[in-house]
Amino acid sequence: MKRYSMLLLVLLALGLVGCGGSDDAAERVRGVTDTEIRFGGAHDLSGVFAAVSNPALRGANLYFDQVNEAGGVHGRRIRYIVEDHGYQVPRATQAANKLVTRDQVFGKLLTLGTPHNLASFPIMDRHDVPSLFPLTPARAILETGDFSRRFSLSASYYHNVGNAIDWLHERKGFERICVMYIPSDFGEEIHEAARDAAQRHAGLSLASATSHRPDETNFSGTLSRKRASNCELLILGLAVRATVAVASGVRDMNWDGVELLASTAAFHAAVSSAPGGATEGMWAASAGPDIQTLRDRPESAAFIDAFRQAHGQDPDAMAQTGYSIAYALVKALEKAGRDLTVDSLVAALESLDYIDPVSGVHVRMGPDDHILLGDTWITRVSNGVWETKAMIEGR
Repeated sequence: MKRYSMLLLVLLALGLVGCGGSDDAAERVRGVTDTEIRFGGAHDLSGVFAAVSNPALRGANLYFDQVNEAGGVHGRRIRYIVEDHGYQVPRATQAANKLVTRDQVFGKLLTLGTPHNLASFPIMDRHDVPSLFPLTPARAILETGDFSRRFSLSASYYHNVGNAIDWLHERKGFERICVMYIPSDFGEEIHEAARDAAQRHAGLSLASATSHRPDETNFSGTLSRKRASNCELLILGLAVRATVAVASGVRDMNWDGVELLASTAAFHAAVSSAPGGATEGMWAASAGPDIQTLRDRPESAAFIDAFRQAHGQDPDAMAQTGYSIAYALVKALEKAGRDLTVDSLVAALESLDYIDPVSGVHVRMGPDDHILLGDTWITRVSNGVWETKAMIEGR
């Protein structure tokens, strides 16, 4: 009898014998305990894309706070741990290491930056940590590593910008386009979209393509050369501040013969409400409508009021994106059930099909479709907000 008791104690110490049912099983799942689920994100809180990360975080945390105050998901609170990488890839890798190995997060959520996510994937894959809706819809996010553990916020930069160029070419008859981009996976994808659109349409040519440092803000020389090459549509794959700087430069040089097209990365209130109306008339390819155009929807108005009460200002498109992604994650966690695993979360995510209450956008995914928002929205700045001009269905 003593030998049996001693053996039982050894097995318990080694964790080979359980005694608490599903709650003990949950504690053996990375980032899941009886009382919480841990997620992590690496963001640019201090660099050139801070204007994207910060409001997205506020939006996501607003919804998580609401869920936690109501008792959490199946009795577990959501804990979201955030690290700042300042848009530097080495710091993003360090953050991923810390979140995965020290914080033991269940999944990485809303991490910003294409190369930053790609650099983190090997660490995540080794520990079976899924990538959940990073703040970059680059093609590589779904094409690198284990597809089953990758979920994208929207259709790719390449897809959306290409759709927007096609739509504008059909209606405006542009013959010469130009592109300005940062030399990263994000910027190169914008460049490729412009180049391939020029090859796709007879009579359309890519007159000029230039790359720029992420922190560059003086574009006077570049814009003079673009103007000399008779650009009719200038496509931008730049950071938020640089996008505004280009628009201001175009206005200051009285260049009336060109229109500007930005990507999802610039679909932001800091761009649409730029001082002096510098961006008035700018186009963008986005994954949904601007929250400021949805005030007549009761659910949208409620979100705007809640955000204003929490942060003393109106939410922008990035804040709404963060909120809606948090909403999607919670819906999946609810469907996955109390016995949460990575596999059960993946199955739940692949079964999502609903209308987002804030944006009104149809959200759906499947086993072969890990893109949450697959439609392209063509928007244009009008009186300081991004007004929807068209929606192109499909991925």
